[in-house]
Amino acid sequence: MLPLGFLFLALPLSISAQSPGTSNHPWMNRSLSPDQRASLVLKEMTLDEKISMLHGTGMKDLSPISPLAVHSNGGAGYVVGVPRLGIPDIQMSDAAYGVRNSGENGRYSTALPSNLAGAATWDVDLAEQYGALIGRELRAQGYNMSLGGGVNLTREPRNGRTFEYMGEDPILAGTMVGHRIKGEQGQHVIGDIKHYALNDQESGRNAVNVNVDERAMRETDLLAFEIGLRESDAAAVMCSYNRVNGDYACENKHLLADVLKKDWNFAGFVVSDWQATHSTAKASAAGLDHEEPGEIFYGPAMKKAVQSGQVSMAELDDHVRRILRSMFASGVVDDPPQKSVVDVVGGFEVAQRAAEQSIVLLKNEGAQLPLNASAIRSLAVIGAHSDVGMISGGGSAQVDPPVGNAILPPGKGQTRWLEPMWFPSSPLKAIRAKLPRANVQYDPGSDPSSAASLAKNAEVAIVFAYQWESEDMDLDSLALPAHQDELIAKVAAANPHTIVVVESGGAVTMPWVRQVNAIVEAWYAGSKGADAVANVLFGELNPSAKLPITFPLSDADLPHPTIVKPPVKSTTQSGDPDAWKKIAAGLPLFQISYDEGLKVGYKWYDAEKKPVLFPFGHGLSYTTYSYSNLKVEPGKTIRASFTLQNTGTRDGAEVAEVYTSLPAAAEEPPKRLAGWSKVKLKAGESREVVVEIDRQYLSVYDPGAHGWKLVPGEYSFQVGGSSQDLPLKQSITLK
Repeated sequence: MLPLGFLFLALPLSISAQSPGTSNHPWMNRSLSPDQRASLVLKEMTLDEKISMLHGTGMKDLSPISPLAVHSNGGAGYVVGVPRLGIPDIQMSDAAYGVRNSGENGRYSTALPSNLAGAATWDVDLAEQYGALIGRELRAQGYNMSLGGGVNLTREPRNGRTFEYMGEDPILAGTMVGHRIKGEQGQHVIGDIKHYALNDQESGRNAVNVNVDERAMRETDLLAFEIGLRESDAAAVMCSYNRVNGDYACENKHLLADVLKKDWNFAGFVVSDWQATHSTAKASAAGLDHEEPGEIFYGPAMKKAVQSGQVSMAELDDHVRRILRSMFASGVVDDPPQKSVVDVVGGFEVAQRAAEQSIVLLKNEGAQLPLNASAIRSLAVIGAHSDVGMISGGGSAQVDPPVGNAILPPGKGQTRWLEPMWFPSSPLKAIRAKLPRANVQYDPGSDPSSAASLAKNAEVAIVFAYQWESEDMDLDSLALPAHQDELIAKVAAANPHTIVVVESGGAVTMPWVRQVNAIVEAWYAGSKGADAVANVLFGELNPSAKLPITFPLSDADLPHPTIVKPPVKSTTQSGDPDAWKKIAAGLPLFQISYDEGLKVGYKWYDAEKKPVLFPFGHGLSYTTYSYSNLKVEPGKTIRASFTLQNTGTRDGAEVAEVYTSLPAAAEEPPKRLAGWSKVKLKAGESREVVVEIDRQYLSVYDPGAHGWKLVPGEYSFQVGGSSQDLPLKQSITLK
């Protein structure tokens, strides 16, 4: 997705676009299946009406703009409906961690924690609440389709959109995104899963050709999509910008027709990412159903292709039927959104609960945390504009902060493409509220010596550090920017009770890790992030989140130590009025090879025997847990049961993780996540926990047989609190 470049006129209260009497049409019978209803409508549609369903109405700088665009609701995409048949317009909005573009449209949206933060909760119920909130706010603002649901795996941790996705493991990522989309679609909006597939870096995304073998693709990136679709029954899949093994993803027959629609029986429609369509007949035959944002290939060109026989009427009808079926299945025909006032207070409650459950306690030496508010007399808050706000992720995911960017004067902080935005959620204020009788002072951290001086005279120093990410860029390094490593080191040298709170979209390196007592990963924490962080720091909430990605020691330890950048010929220049034409025609490709194959994330570090900073699945608590009595039983699903006890003095919740090592003949990385359970336990309480494991999660993909197979042999099951803390082990033989 790209920047929205112009203001649309808003529709009236309802976007149903139904004409009088349309409720009497036979397809308005709700007792019929979505497929039956779609087929009945399709029989009545003219060729022009069918074509109108296959494309958007344009966007400034990305494609020509149709006069019909004036009826858009101000979102990223607008599809003209068929009023005479009671088929409403489709009003699309970006909605990664909240509804986008509310500032330009004079509206308000709640910012939830980033999607990666959501994955850190390992909580499927909370994922559904996350999606449901977005669905409600989409409807309140007049939209009926979400463009959230990112699930690209973290193959390249410097990817500028890491914060939009669900981490490095396909089972965790697919399960979490599936429940998020399920929550959205439960509010009667069209849900979308993206970016299909292997759009794992932003650099040269319109030109890069990703080379990866079939087995690796099916067991990693595509498995996350397969699980996400199975969990959610998502109505739409967004195909990505990049090429995969030679063909653009949006005209890649193997990805769209063979895997998605045939192997996975996907019944919904495929929508292109914005400017990711590059042909008419080839894309249509491959399985692309809908072009966004304009009608370069799926407007007049599609009509001509149908009339000439280059695209058959049956192929055209399949595209239209899929879109109509998705509209009926998601409820947007029967229950169109009505514009209303967003529930601000309710949004705050969900945002804070999600933030509290997503904060990962990475380090806590000497029980530095939680802080005892009654005993602290002086405290220093340092860095990251923490006097006024917390940073958020950019690009098409960006939710507009109320009153604008918190680090700028009111009215001067409008959202701009590729500019960091801070939400008005002040850690300094939240901490002062916890310490009304203490002397709490702030230093911006721009001068490390000044910050160290303040820290030296305080009992406790809390440094807030940040790493900003955005669509349309990648990080050069996982290192903190703006000399923050130097700042933290100097503060830590001045105060032995230094705590670091990291606000990031993904992993960061920490050369100062041994110099500080406590480290908290807060991610991009959303509208109520500061209150959530303060509640964790002062122990009003016991942290339970676990890392959905690995934190490496350095960039040199990554599968690709430097990110592959495009040559100049494979890019367009800012301000070039013909850039959209060049992108549509296809930029010269450049190559990237994912030769790490199956070894994504923790599987890479395990297989290569590389030590890490913090492992996948890691996260500390203010209490302790013990594991015992593992019993693994084979069957249609594999049943792993064990006893989990809270051995500490505080109530808490533990994410109990189950990993499996496959037989050597499988030629897999050392272990893989097979399942988990998030268990709430009171102090001293113990409970038997059962994790049911799908046999697919123990299988390998066999390209020759075109399917999954369980390799006969010994399977080792390991259970514990992280991928590197697995005290329970049991092996069984499976056939």
